[in-house]
Amino acid sequence: MASRRTTRSPSSSFVPSVGLLVWTLVAGAVLVAGALHYEPPPQPSAVQGFSPLPGPAAHRTVPPADPDVPSLPPAEPLRLRIPAINVNAPLTKLHLDATGALEPPPPDDPNLAGWYSEGTAPGSVGTAVTTGHVDVRTGNPGVFFGLGALSKGNTIEIDRVDRRTAVFTVEAVEVYDKEHFPSRMVYGGSRRPELRVITCGGAYTKGTGYQGNVVVYATLTAVG
Repeated sequence: MASRRTTRSPSSSFVPSVGLLVWTLVAGAVLVAGALHYEPPPQPSAVQGFSPLPGPAAHRTVPPADPDVPSLPPAEPLRLRIPAINVNAPLTKLHLDATGALEPPPPDDPNLAGWYSEGTAPGSVGTAVTTGHVDVRTGNPGVFFGLGALSKGNTIEIDRVDRRTAVFTVEAVEVYDKEHFPSRMVYGGSRRPELRVITCGGAYTKGTGYQGNVVVYATLTAVG
């Protein structure tokens, strides 16, 4: 994969919280698979990643926000649906632990996803973060086992406690080695409502688990 700058486009500001600054130190290693591993999950193809710009280094392009899609006020998300890969999962609140690492969802529930509750609520202006396991301790598929199979244009729906549904459209799906995880790009602030969906990915070994993360980038395109 071509190298990518970790800074964002001038059209989106990067103003991380203290929690995010700490979180970046452990990004790419927060979701580690269990001891058993039966089948490799799908990995994103290069065509589903961001289109590189000309020059010695590539970076993501940020389309302009759609003024016809209003952002939503903060409200707790309850459920996440990804029709293309048959995901329909409840969302639980996730927090940072004492070391500043994001606590993953409980490892024994294969159909549970989580959202970083101290960050942006999905549908509000900023970068909302959701995560889930690719597989669980038994080796069975987790809620985001198929995440790497998503394509640009697929939709992600998030039901909220205010009875609104935030609909996001996938802009890109990428996989990063944890040693070169672009934290600023993944977690940086935004002037529009954006969503990240993250799970384990990349190479796998029994001794160390997955060596990277699959990251889905999506932007709010409809409100129900």
